[in-house]
Amino acid sequence: MPSARDVAQYILETRGPMTVMKVQKLVYYSQAWSLVWDDDRLFAEPIEAWKNGPVVRDLWEATRGSFRADHIPNGNPANLSDIQRETVNLVLDFYGPKDAQWLSDLTHMEAPWAEAYAKGQNTEIGLDRMSEYYSSLPG
Repeated sequence: MPSARDVAQYILETRGPMTVMKVQKLVYYSQAWSLVWDDDRLFAEPIEAWKNGPVVRDLWEATRGSFRADHIPNGNPANLSDIQRETVNLVLDFYGPKDAQWLSDLTHMEAPWAEAYAKGQNTEIGLDRMSEYYSSLPG
């Protein structure tokens, strides 16, 4: 199974350098839609509800102190399967053109982040709740 760092590096290689916050949100949406479309998680690391939206702590640690990222330490996109790449590409087609603040604002309007954050900052966002919520969206 790929790591969140692998997914983030794939995103950067596909879309180019971007803010760390945007990478975090695109990784989050990649996980969410993998749960719905592929009926499987994309990576094992937990996602937490932080003030500015969902965050994978391990990925945050890898990019700590950086505003923009063009490379993720120990991120290897070759670890993604063709199906996983297809899922991430579909996420990037929709969410990729949006800026980091728009993506953060969107996560704040969605139940998985809002419910976890209401329990306290840094609360883990459950995969079951993500799957339930995103599978209920029209589309």
